[in-house]
Amino acid sequence: MLAADLLLPPEVRQELLLLAQRQLLEDRQWVCQSGDPAEALFGVVRGTLRVSVLAPNGAEAVVSVLEPGHWFGDISLFSALPRFNHVQAVGPAEIAVIPASEFHALIARRPDIHMAFTKLLSHRLRVMMAWIDDVILHPLPVRLATRLLAIDHRSQDEPYRSHFVNMSQDDLAASLGVSRQSVNRQLKLWEKDGTLRVHYRRIELLNLKQLMAHAQPCA
Repeated sequence: MLAADLLLPPEVRQELLLLAQRQLLEDRQWVCQSGDPAEALFGVVRGTLRVSVLAPNGAEAVVSVLEPGHWFGDISLFSALPRFNHVQAVGPAEIAVIPASEFHALIARRPDIHMAFTKLLSHRLRVMMAWIDDVILHPLPVRLATRLLAIDHRSQDEPYRSHFVNMSQDDLAASLGVSRQSVNRQLKLWEKDGTLRVHYRRIELLNLKQLMAHAQPCA
């Protein structure tokens, strides 16, 4: 499933932006950390945010990269539980912030927006279940291709337009539970066949259809 499936409809995002306040972030500035109270809904207006989790031993795993158009924090708002992820700016960024009380008032008077978030949460659950299946069943090349597709923001109608994924090889490796060297070896193979190009702390995806083919398990 492509990350485009994990975006709210454009008209809903526009309604949210009209209600939100803007906040500028510096590089590495925290938006929220695990255990923080759920006080707002957030949207990415400009820049990139890094979503991670920390193990008790201090090990970190990046679980997602959020770019403009993504809204987050709704799970904690719906569940009334503290944040469970760390979210940090990667370079300068701008976010939209809607206080929890205003968000709850909005979805109470707008069932269509409530339904949009329900669909979004369902999509996220399917992606999570697919990720669990990948970890259990599939080899690294399939898992890596699936991970890159999950954070790519093109539609399937734009298979040959290149796109940069702002995620380092270290973060990719941590999110997959493998070594950086293993990820680097596979990315170099895909450079040779024209699927992508490796840059410093980001990856340029060149051929979406080819990457989708790499994500298919061998028969």
